[in-house]
Amino acid sequence: MNICVFLSAADLDDRYTRPAREFARLLGKGGHTLVWGGSDSGLMKVVADGVEEAGGRLVGVSVDFLSAKARPGADEMVIARDLAERKKLLLQKADAVVVMVGGTGTLDEATEIIELKKHGHSDMPVVILNTAGYYDGLREQFRRMEEEGFLPRPLSELVYFADEPVAALAHLEESVTGR
Repeated sequence: MNICVFLSAADLDDRYTRPAREFARLLGKGGHTLVWGGSDSGLMKVVADGVEEAGGRLVGVSVDFLSAKARPGADEMVIARDLAERKKLLLQKADAVVVMVGGTGTLDEATEIIELKKHGHSDMPVVILNTAGYYDGLREQFRRMEEEGFLPRPLSELVYFADEPVAALAHLEESVTGR
């Protein structure tokens, strides 16, 4: 399975890097491919290192203005013209999406795939890995959107929140491969 992971390229502390490293090992050991923003820094590097060390493939999609930070030696690296093209390419290469901790770019990517699902333009599973409760506020906001009629489909059809890496990958494998 090609798993697109949206996440930060910032250097973060152990409460975020440890679960990210665990998810990366699970992804690689499962024979899956990481599709990610291509950066060789911060949390993106942590995940790419973990996948590679566990035997998984790396497919990066960087963007022109960040290409100097692209990971050398990835199995595949594409350089997009801009952020919109990058998101499009990342999703085209993916069978599933995992959203890890990140900033505004990660949030933009997450809401785009959820919006596509909301309108029936994607059926790939989306998991938000809620490490250390990072996305508790977002989960509450989504619930409010659902309760107040802003979502035409049940929230459970759009996104799955997982608190642990094992649950995130298990949900994807069950959703995509029926395992």
